[in-house]
Amino acid sequence: MIKVGLLGCGTVGSGVVKLLGQNANTIANRTGDEIVLKRVLERNADKCLQLGVDASMITGDINDIVNDKDIDIVVELIGGIEPAFSFIIQAMKSGKHVVTANKDLIAVKGAELFATARENNVDFYFEASVAGGIPIIYPLKQSLAGNEIKEVIGILNGTTNYILTKMTKDGQDFDSVLAEAQKLGYAEADPTSDVGGFDAARKIAILASIAFNSRVTLDDVYVEGITSITSQDIKYADELGYVIKLLAITKQDEKGQIQARVHPAFLPANHPLAGVNDVFNAVFVVGDAVGEIMHYGRGAGMMPTGSAVVGDIIEISRNILHNISIRVGCTCYENKKILDINELSAKFYIRMTVKDRPGVLAGIAGVFGNNNVSIASVLQKTTESDRAELILITHKVQEKDLKDSLTVLKGMSIVGKIDNVIRLEGTDREDN
Repeated sequence: MIKVGLLGCGTVGSGVVKLLGQNANTIANRTGDEIVLKRVLERNADKCLQLGVDASMITGDINDIVNDKDIDIVVELIGGIEPAFSFIIQAMKSGKHVVTANKDLIAVKGAELFATARENNVDFYFEASVAGGIPIIYPLKQSLAGNEIKEVIGILNGTTNYILTKMTKDGQDFDSVLAEAQKLGYAEADPTSDVGGFDAARKIAILASIAFNSRVTLDDVYVEGITSITSQDIKYADELGYVIKLLAITKQDEKGQIQARVHPAFLPANHPLAGVNDVFNAVFVVGDAVGEIMHYGRGAGMMPTGSAVVGDIIEISRNILHNISIRVGCTCYENKKILDINELSAKFYIRMTVKDRPGVLAGIAGVFGNNNVSIASVLQKTTESDRAELILITHKVQEKDLKDSLTVLKGMSIVGKIDNVIRLEGTDREDN
């Protein structure tokens, strides 16, 4: 019998308790032994009692779990950095294997956690930390281990995807859709982590580390959120054959250098990720052998995320039964350069308000030309008697050159405002 200690009986923890109970026979048959919940660390005992957990199993003291010699696996579902980090370290040092869904912890403290697991010869699994119930950690570490991964692009935050989907389908503005998402429970009262791109940044840091075998932390990821996206940008994207998505992107170039970034992007309407809508998540992977593949499903929620956690519990249980551990440990055995955003190149959408008079476009084109920025297409929309809206798409240019151009343009009397600048992504598939 494999015995589990659960830290936290919130949304995901409740899903784990339910799955271990309702699918107990199936899990035992697939594992080779029974898996049972032994203790639960939870301050609000009512949460556990409502799930049918016996009162004698509930504790408010972590030592009741880490010092219990019968417990084989500790499942951390508290979230945040502390006390989750300290609890996991204690568990590992007590010889217990650990499963977590804590993306914050992995993205910031991954190196220390993997080192501690190795020193104590215990397993450390974290499938649920990225994209909820969608399997992506395991495939990158094992199923795709024979590939040189070229890129991983994900829609990794359901809140922002819901907001952008509603803005696209209904023509609503950002603020009204955000309020609706909060009312429905898709967005937190303080939505900064989601709409600011930081939730997705933590997840792409984890995926980049695995895909390219080199440690990438949250601080290494360039981040932009979706708060600047307007209904006008979405309208022009559609007119030009694109959709706007918040993308989490990591790639490796021919020199082995890594880029990791999160930002809104114009995505071609025929790209596999373009049709991922509402609260759904997806991860698009390109490998040298497998080609293009996509993992799609629910990226959050009690049961989807609980499914990923229980999958990790089962895998560790199999390892215990066969007396093996650290079969697939930390894969960050290289130290690759992580590129700054200014070292990258991209195509760009630029929307600006300018004076509507002869020579304005020529003047703007001249500034771009002087800074090595080539314009691919231009749309002009008249807005007022003396104003016009310019929508430009560039060829691929260096970030630094574009920024230099925009700095000059902002100081010109013919330019009223640079309304928005958004990168294009996924156009390489069309170019090829």
